[in-house]
Amino acid sequence: MTLHPRPLLRLAAAVLTASALTATETDERIVTAAQGTYNFKTYLKGDQIMVISRNGAVTLTGKVQDVFHRDLAAETLAGLPGVKSVNNQLSLVGEPSVIGPDAKLRARVQAALLLHRGLSGIGAKVLVKEGQVTLQGEAHSAVQKVLATEYVKGLDGVAGVSNEMTVAKGPHPKRKAIRKKIDDASVTAQVKLALLFNRSTSAIHTKVRTDNGVVTLAGTAGSQAEKDLVTRIVGNLEGIQKVRNRMTVGNILHTP
Repeated sequence: MTLHPRPLLRLAAAVLTASALTATETDERIVTAAQGTYNFKTYLKGDQIMVISRNGAVTLTGKVQDVFHRDLAAETLAGLPGVKSVNNQLSLVGEPSVIGPDAKLRARVQAALLLHRGLSGIGAKVLVKEGQVTLQGEAHSAVQKVLATEYVKGLDGVAGVSNEMTVAKGPHPKRKAIRKKIDDASVTAQVKLALLFNRSTSAIHTKVRTDNGVVTLAGTAGSQAEKDLVTRIVGNLEGIQKVRNRMTVGNILHTP
């Protein structure tokens, strides 16, 4: 009996076409999802970011304000369904290709204050010289000023903190105790960067998973105190409904 290959060829072509359509639909969903994330609509809304996805391999091009925005964009994309890899080609507005350590540290301090639930509304101006951080502006209360000092002291790369902030006179309007609804990809990105910012947790390779605002942490901490610090740092971020810290305590190698 003679077999006719033509139907088989048609079937193969149909399968390839269906695969191409599926890939295209997934890529379109990735781009749309990125633009709809909290991080892109809030922190990155003033940046010029182009998201290109090819079969789940994402490339980011354009210009952003600072290194925090560059890293936040990449981490946000990495947490979206269907994304297999992220090639971050974002450049900085008005900055040379090589950025000094003080500029990087300033962006890190500003970002850390912005992401912290208790400090996000603080009117802090950040100055950095040779690792020494100076905070100026106005704090809502003496407690918030102290919190800002202690929090910044714990950031990786900070050699010292001089807090010159004044404390607002009169009662500050009470902030409503409402936790923002933030998408899981944005939460995961913020958690990863917050842990990277802190000198005591920057070397920990923590796995982060977020489901409806519930963050689950896995990995290894060097001590129980380090594990507790991770929980506290994550719990201070906006959009976190609950933290499940399932990290184990053991010996890990910290890089200097």
